[in-house]
Order: sequence, then C-alpha cells, then structure tokens
Amino acid sequence: MGVPSQMEQAMENIMFTFHKYAGDKNYMSKEDLHHLMESQFPEFLKNQNDPLAVDKIMKDLDQCRDGRVNFHSFSSLIAGLTIACNDYYCKHMKGRN
Repeated sequence: MGVPSQMEQAMENIMFTFHKYAGDKNYMSKEDLHHLMESQFPEFLKNQNDPLAVDKIMKDLDQCRDGRVNFHSFSSLIAGLTIACNDYYCKHMKGRN
C-alpha cells in the first residue's frame, strides 16, 4: 500500500477526529461537540461573539432531535466551514501569495 495522498490524509483526519470525540458510541453529544469545537476551532468560536454558538450548531446538526450528532451531520459541518473558509480565501487572500 502506498503513502496516502494529502486528500486521503485530510479525510482520515476528519474521520479520526470525529471518532476521538464520539468515542465508542459513534455519535457526539452536545458536550462532545463543544469540546471538539473548543479544541479544533477555537478561532471560529472566538469570532462568533455568541456564547450560544455551539448550541445553535448542535440544533442545526441534530436533525433527528435526539441530542446526537452522527458522522454524516458532522461531515456537513466540516463541509460548511470549509466552504466559508474558501469563500473568504477567494475574496481576501487569493493572489496575495
């Protein structure tokens, strides 16, 4: 087996990070999500200026209203944040490098 590409490594990191916070239960509670957001996205939370930001994210992700965020919903969060970062990059940073 060859060395994973950068994209494969990125996908592995997303999967492993989810499971690190979800544990054996294969879903994240609001507390799990909050710990993940604090450690993995501290600047995002700091820039929200909203103490209920994680609660709002949880509400958006918890489509079954069971207090759980599964990997599919977590992937949607990552995709949305990545799109927002790309939009910012294209608007403010591209061409400066």
